[in-house]
Amino acid sequence: MKKWLTALIFALITPMAMAASTVDAVNPYARAVPPGQPNSAIFMMLKNNSAKEISLIRAQSSVAEAVELHTHTMDQGVMKMRQVSEIRIPGNGMAQLRPGGNHIMLIGLKQNLFEGQKVSVKLYFSNGSMSVVEMPIKKVMVGMQQHSAH
Repeated sequence: MKKWLTALIFALITPMAMAASTVDAVNPYARAVPPGQPNSAIFMMLKNNSAKEISLIRAQSSVAEAVELHTHTMDQGVMKMRQVSEIRIPGNGMAQLRPGGNHIMLIGLKQNLFEGQKVSVKLYFSNGSMSVVEMPIKKVMVGMQQHSAH
């Protein structure tokens, strides 16, 4: 009975442990904003270590009232930001979350975000895994099309 229970626990835990490490957050950071600014954004590279496509489907952070997945699109010559239901990460590939592209919005900030501090975000993926990512808060130029690990 004891061996059977141990085998069952191992069988249940092993896939969860493997799923937890399927997507890596590379160079994550949150945008520093002036005091009183209600919103900010999070950027990073998401690296999928599995052969199957995985999507980022939700994010959560205690520093904001709402956390949403967003992208920018060009509409009649005007750049517009809109919420998306997922950010796809190809199998054995990457998805870049950057200014001017896909990103995570922090809406209704509960605290000021100053350069040099850290913030934590939970990332939820379509394969059932969840990852907690702690990242620095950095100054980011508005309208920047490429992000760097500065």
